[in-house]
Amino acid sequence: MREGQATAIHRADYTAPAYWIDTVELVFDLDPAKTRVLNKMRLRRNGDVAPQALRLDGEELNLARVLVNGQGTSFKMDGNQLVLENLPEGPDAFDLEIFTTCNPAKNTKLMGLYVSNDSFFTQCEAEGFRRITYFLDRPDVMASYTVTLRADKAKYPVLLSNGNLVEEGELEDGRHFAKWVDPHKKPCYLFALVAGQLVAREQRIRSRAGKDHLLQVFVRPGDLDKTEHAMNSLMASVAWDEARFGLPLDLERFMIVATSDFNMGAMENKGLNIFNTKYVLANQATATDADFSNIESVVGHEYFHNWTGNRVTCQDWFQLSLKEGLTVFRDQEFSQDLAGSPSARAVKRIEDVRVLRTAQFPEDAGPMAHPVRPDSYIEINNFYTVTIYEKGAEVVRMMQTLVGRDGFAQGMKLYFERHDGQAVTCDDFAQAIADANPQSDLARLLPQFKRWYSQAGTPRLHASGQYDAAARTYTLSLTQSCAPTPGQALKDPFVIPVNLGLLDAQGQALPLQLAHWAQAETGTRTFVLTEASETLTFVNVDSAPVPSILRDFSAPVVLDYAYTDTELLTLLAHDSDPFNRWEAGQRLALARALKAIQGDSDLAQTPVLDDAYLDAMRQVLADPTLDAAFKELVLTLPSETYLAEQLDVVDPQRIHAVREAMREQLATALQTQWQQAWEDNRDTGGYRPDPVSSGRRALAGLALTQLCVAARRSGDTVWPGKAFQRFKDAANMTDRFNALSALVISGHELAAPALSRFHALFKNEALVIDKWFSLQAGAPDHGGHVLPAVRQLMTHPDFNLRNPNRARSVIFSYCSANPGAFHRSDAAGYVFWADRVIELDAINPQVAARLARALDRWKKLAEPYRSAAREAIARVAAKADLSNDVREVVTRALAD
Repeated sequence: MREGQATAIHRADYTAPAYWIDTVELVFDLDPAKTRVLNKMRLRRNGDVAPQALRLDGEELNLARVLVNGQGTSFKMDGNQLVLENLPEGPDAFDLEIFTTCNPAKNTKLMGLYVSNDSFFTQCEAEGFRRITYFLDRPDVMASYTVTLRADKAKYPVLLSNGNLVEEGELEDGRHFAKWVDPHKKPCYLFALVAGQLVAREQRIRSRAGKDHLLQVFVRPGDLDKTEHAMNSLMASVAWDEARFGLPLDLERFMIVATSDFNMGAMENKGLNIFNTKYVLANQATATDADFSNIESVVGHEYFHNWTGNRVTCQDWFQLSLKEGLTVFRDQEFSQDLAGSPSARAVKRIEDVRVLRTAQFPEDAGPMAHPVRPDSYIEINNFYTVTIYEKGAEVVRMMQTLVGRDGFAQGMKLYFERHDGQAVTCDDFAQAIADANPQSDLARLLPQFKRWYSQAGTPRLHASGQYDAAARTYTLSLTQSCAPTPGQALKDPFVIPVNLGLLDAQGQALPLQLAHWAQAETGTRTFVLTEASETLTFVNVDSAPVPSILRDFSAPVVLDYAYTDTELLTLLAHDSDPFNRWEAGQRLALARALKAIQGDSDLAQTPVLDDAYLDAMRQVLADPTLDAAFKELVLTLPSETYLAEQLDVVDPQRIHAVREAMREQLATALQTQWQQAWEDNRDTGGYRPDPVSSGRRALAGLALTQLCVAARRSGDTVWPGKAFQRFKDAANMTDRFNALSALVISGHELAAPALSRFHALFKNEALVIDKWFSLQAGAPDHGGHVLPAVRQLMTHPDFNLRNPNRARSVIFSYCSANPGAFHRSDAAGYVFWADRVIELDAINPQVAARLARALDRWKKLAEPYRSAAREAIARVAAKADLSNDVREVVTRALAD
């Protein structure tokens, strides 16, 4: 194996480090081919750990000098570790100096110190710092950092690192320096440096406490006009965190830097956040509403890490959700609070749950299933997953549900009072929330609640109701179960908060009253399921109710309830909970899709959608009380991935054919309503990415797509012509790209000239060209044309496999996001996937491992897909020089 024999790391084996590092002084002489790094550390023995050698991690470094207290010392190498044995005895601190060199220009992994577009960047989470200098590369070693950067001033006029700039000046030979001091102790994964030709948007702000701060967003020259939204999002984040949780900005300055070569979305390095350009650059000509929304969310996420991740960090990488799950929850709350109206908040919640269901639920059911706090890993990069992030956020959300919004804020306050400046565990966080709310259900049930951290898999909540007209009672039985996952056969009952309401047949809310309650209550009530089965009996119920279960998606579970169409139509039309209104529409579509998928009818002869469903959707489109954004969500069919997860055996081509038939039928039957929706929403005035305007553009875009799909069947040329005209005349990227997508999705001949024109317009805008690539690789597969198109796209002059954004725009859009085109009966899609995983692994194992996840669920596939997929995975696994990143993924995929 290229990286040596893979060894599993186990959470149970955690021990504190044998040494602490108190201070770190780093001096960098930056050169693309040979950067020199002088690392001076002050260390002391950990008196709680038995005396042992100091073992420092390092990768791809050239070691030149090691000094202890200024004197040369003996050392040895053990694999990638520098081992020092003859160190000073006793509790006193000692100085260790290490001088190394590295080659940032050849660092294609984009971990550690690397060069992108003639500028220097770093990415140290999770274990990248060891590629910069020898160090105790683990999150529980927190030190104070002083960093001096030296470089050619003409080539690298901007020199940035964590903390506050304390000194800068000129050096000989046209060089200059900058000295940075971070006043807060941090683990090495939060270290960062940036050097290059950059320009900045600056904003000075004053906090609630009256302190002045400088905010800066650094980008390449020419991109400054695309930074206003990122800066506004940063200012909103600072204000929100101080208002909601009393957490102020704790540095003189806060910096964001954008780079086009980045494995992740962004990184929360203390005071110097490094971002993928995708989550910084936006103006109305180049970015869609979704881009604006994502920038707001990601800027918020990384800023909120300043406290939840930086000030309090993880004891070990098994606790990753301590910072990521909590911070995803915080960025979701931030976006909901900024959305304002209840409807806009609900749209955000639905979008978040849709990601959870289409990405995390399959992960829970696949070979890479793991608890929110994993018990072991081989390569930590493989555990930056939707389970850690999105499911972790749902676990935090359930805590807030159980203690209330104010109670959760009190818990956060106690958490920082106890643990500021420490590296702690998920248990410490949960304990603080519970201790701040001693009378809450969370405090009472904390040991059981923490099963959410230790048990993998998605629980199923089975519900059934029985109405007794004579007794005027309604009995709701709730049962929970969780299927086995790798390494966990049996699951104990979870704590599941169930938000519940009851409606009558006309859709009016019914009061809720259990037998032991003195009086009835209206609205939503939270019932906490803790046993394998429990029964709720409501009294004084005058008519058979329609239960609205799991309102606002109060727990990350699959709800099994045998709703009738009549009940679902009632919920869709009348439920006061927007999430369950949307969910009712999804269930109606899902039932019809599954019936058609599992049948053998000719889709051209037998419609998938019946009149009841079409009438319901017609009413949604025509309802003047519903926001456009909500309508767009209801009218969007469940994805092919989500449909596949509902089946035991998956025929991807049948799923694709059924969903396309549903799309076409919905387009044709509702043509009049789609035309009205287009006319009502196509003009949103001057561009603003606010929820109302964005929602109208989203609905207009869906309507235009549906009208072009309907035209494909009828042979009409009017709507494709209108779409092409809209594409040419659009005043913003959202409208332009929606029109282009309508032509591509409908397969109209005007798509080709539109794509050509789009590329000509935006050939110098890398992020826009990513969209151009992605749209073609993710297009519906009409007769198997997509894979040849993808192969052709990879030969395009603008394609660059080494750039993660560009690789994702083509290869991931095809393999991971286009199942109808990827799962070919001739196995050509799987052959392409295997070739690309192997090719990428030689360049960037982290990106390759993400691509390898595209076949996680191969065992569910019907033949001939199943055997062909297994053969492709086995071919990758057979490579002798695979990275640990990819080997872990494919080995687990092949395991029984």
